[in-house]
Amino acid sequence: MLTCIFRGMNGKQLLHYFVLVLLLGATFGCGSAPEPEPEPMPTPARLVPQFEVDPSWPMLPNNWVLGSVASVDVDSRDHVWVYHRPRSVDAAQQADAAPAVLEFDSAGNFVQAWGGPAEDYDWPANEHGIEVDDQGYVWIGGNGGDPESDDMLLKFTRDGEFVMQIGGRGTSGGNTDTANLKRPAEVAVYGDTNEVFVADGYDNRRVIVFDADSGAFKRMWGAFGNEPLEASAEQPPPDGVLGPQQFGTVHGIEVSSDGLVYVSDRDLNRIQVFSIGGAYQTQMFVNRDANANSVAGLAFSPDEEQRFVYVADLGNNHIHILDRQTLEVIDSFGRQGPEPGQFGGVHHIATDSQGNLYTAEAQEGRRAQKLVLTGMVPLS
Repeated sequence: MLTCIFRGMNGKQLLHYFVLVLLLGATFGCGSAPEPEPEPMPTPARLVPQFEVDPSWPMLPNNWVLGSVASVDVDSRDHVWVYHRPRSVDAAQQADAAPAVLEFDSAGNFVQAWGGPAEDYDWPANEHGIEVDDQGYVWIGGNGGDPESDDMLLKFTRDGEFVMQIGGRGTSGGNTDTANLKRPAEVAVYGDTNEVFVADGYDNRRVIVFDADSGAFKRMWGAFGNEPLEASAEQPPPDGVLGPQQFGTVHGIEVSSDGLVYVSDRDLNRIQVFSIGGAYQTQMFVNRDANANSVAGLAFSPDEEQRFVYVADLGNNHIHILDRQTLEVIDSFGRQGPEPGQFGGVHHIATDSQGNLYTAEAQEGRRAQKLVLTGMVPLS
């Protein structure tokens, strides 16, 4: 049939015929079945860390007793440093009060202990924050305020040998003083710049930075990068969304591996993030409408990206897990109580290289706990 049709056509007619066939094929797909649309890729489940308490950790020797446990940190060897307040131990047990600084291995075995008043330095009246830097130096501070405040920061070797003191007892000139602290809460040492960042803190309202070797002042800033002001100074009214333009209590501080400074503003339930130089980046409220003190201490997960920020919620005895990129709270766990895995005033927090968490309970808990990372589970 087609042969007969082609024989009756001249060249021009044949050309028109083939153009028509091509157009019809493009329009109707030459009679072939339509391509099936690809199925959408399933959205991967969002995973969050899960933990289980190790009730045997740590193992205290000598029948020692802990008082209020102010702080905890983990060094480069995954040894855990516990900093407590021996003078807060009940009078009947004072003879068994452990030294202020205790070192344990990750399994909870006791390594050593030291600390206390001496002639060479001003030991804090009320122990508060501890940091062990990458070189093994131990930094401690205090927030005692009566009769003279703890306006200093102390640096020791791992074995407790005194190295340096920044500031002195009862010597602070306030937020403009670059030589003294005023009841500092915590420090973070950033090895890339060899600087110590201080959450300063209870009476001042600033972050202040010193050279980690010499103790020389480098820079300081307040909330949003503003000039830190005294509480009594005239200040602009708080923004309903952003909150007050000055810090409440600068209580926790950590520097991420990519050079961002995370500051916990405890009384105002918020985290503020800055560049190394002090330029404000962003902030996030955590449990803003609950009790105050919801952002007491901070720690990063140990993966290369430091994907998670762990927040010690002192006021509500929770640990919150935040996505570090967005600062969104993606999970929370814990409740108040005396049992292992419960909390009685979770104050500061730290992580080791395996992702395990360590907590310090500064109120009725009076203990340090290890929460073992058991895996990653889908977010419910």
